[in-house]
Amino acid sequence: MRKDGNTKRLAKHIVLILGAVIMLVPFIWMFLTAFKTETEATQMNPFVIFPSEWRTDAFSEVLRKMDFVKLYINTLLMILGRIICAVVTATMAGYAFGRLHFKGKNICFGLVLFQMMVPTQIFIIPQYLMVSEIGMLNTIFSLVFPGLVTAFGTFLMRQAYMGLPKDLEDAARLDGCNIGQTFLYVMLPLTKSSMVALGIFTALFGFKDLMWPLIANTEQSSMPLAAALAKIQGQFSANYPELMAASLIACVPMIVIYLLFQRHFIEGIATSGGKL
Repeated sequence: MRKDGNTKRLAKHIVLILGAVIMLVPFIWMFLTAFKTETEATQMNPFVIFPSEWRTDAFSEVLRKMDFVKLYINTLLMILGRIICAVVTATMAGYAFGRLHFKGKNICFGLVLFQMMVPTQIFIIPQYLMVSEIGMLNTIFSLVFPGLVTAFGTFLMRQAYMGLPKDLEDAARLDGCNIGQTFLYVMLPLTKSSMVALGIFTALFGFKDLMWPLIANTEQSSMPLAAALAKIQGQFSANYPELMAASLIACVPMIVIYLLFQRHFIEGIATSGGKL
């Protein structure tokens, strides 16, 4: 029995390692292409994986063409704005849906779930009209605007609050806490890991958002990284070493964020999905 258990465990680890390697292939290809020449990057020989000579010309050319400092600032402000708005609104809405009882709660939460099922592209035209009417196109606010509220974050935080024992609320009310005090001083600190997970998810979604910034922010000075990377690709051809070098530089902030908060991220996902 013990031998069979070890065999199954070994098989699981092999499958997981193979899956991890497969998922890393695009990143490895991006890294190697950034150090190749344009000829090497576009040749059809499948056996030429590593560059014949490790060149940094693509990095120097990209740094010359693009103002990465400004792009990093725009992206950072967009991500911070979306994280703050998402965490504030999702924690309050999640607590209301998860712990409070009021008329129409199930209907309202059903609407939240319905919004999660609808493609985000459907909301682009109404969002553009709203931002245009208030005169905030080509600003940081227009980048933050789609992330003011989040249906996914509301669902995630609702699951986190539902996983907490009811005795905590009862004890807080016996001590004289009202609903607001119970939420702020008792329940909210216990969902820190879920809030960190929501923040990382929000940062990732904002970092990958391409269509909205290209529509709402057409000026180079107000673009985030994803939109600027799309702009460096030519209409009829693409310099793949430069494109991969720019993408590699753009990936650095998200890699650093995940490495710093990976423990909270894993804890938040594990504790938020425990109760449906």
